[in-house]
Amino acid sequence: MEKRESLMQFIKDGDDSNALNLVKEMLKERSPKEIISDGTTVMKELGEKFEKFEIFLPDLMVAADTFMEIMKLLDPLLQKNEKKEKVKIVLATVKGDVHEIGKNVLGIVLKSNGYEIIDEGRDADPLDIIKAAETNNAFIIGLSALMTTTMPSQRELINILQDQGKRSKFKILVGGAPVSAEWASKIGADGYAEDAFKAVKLVKEIEEKIKRESRG
Repeated sequence: MEKRESLMQFIKDGDDSNALNLVKEMLKERSPKEIISDGTTVMKELGEKFEKFEIFLPDLMVAADTFMEIMKLLDPLLQKNEKKEKVKIVLATVKGDVHEIGKNVLGIVLKSNGYEIIDEGRDADPLDIIKAAETNNAFIIGLSALMTTTMPSQRELINILQDQGKRSKFKILVGGAPVSAEWASKIGADGYAEDAFKAVKLVKEIEEKIKRESRG
């Protein structure tokens, strides 16, 4: 089995030790970006299997944890090689909600695509989320809600921004199992994505739109 396939299997198995040792070997032959791309491919595959109920949440979590360890190893190398400033994104699971797996997988995938993530964790207060976005000069805020009872917290943050006269400063993206495009439109969010990989596509579209507007 070639190194690339072995790494993918180590990620699936949640085998941190072997994965990290293999990554160190692979760096002699491949760039950090190429290695991260392999990991992203695995996470996308597992995400699709999870949605089809072919694997269970623990399977996804152990793989995500291993990929996160790989990212910790490679991230300093990426920052060393890439001098351009990264787009910053604040992620949080909203107030009253303690589920993090979706947010964490999204954070990993966004980082692997070159974005800098400010993770406000779970059960996050909307004022703390807004403060983090302002402090870090992030123009995108991603809000995850995994329960119907916590979905209103997504709307609350948007309402607070409107009351503060700051709504135009940020693009608000929402997601989570009970969340829908209709809900996103209803609360005035800027976008909705049903999984981490569609979220990355959405972020890139927003980024390109802002660049076009600034040039125009």
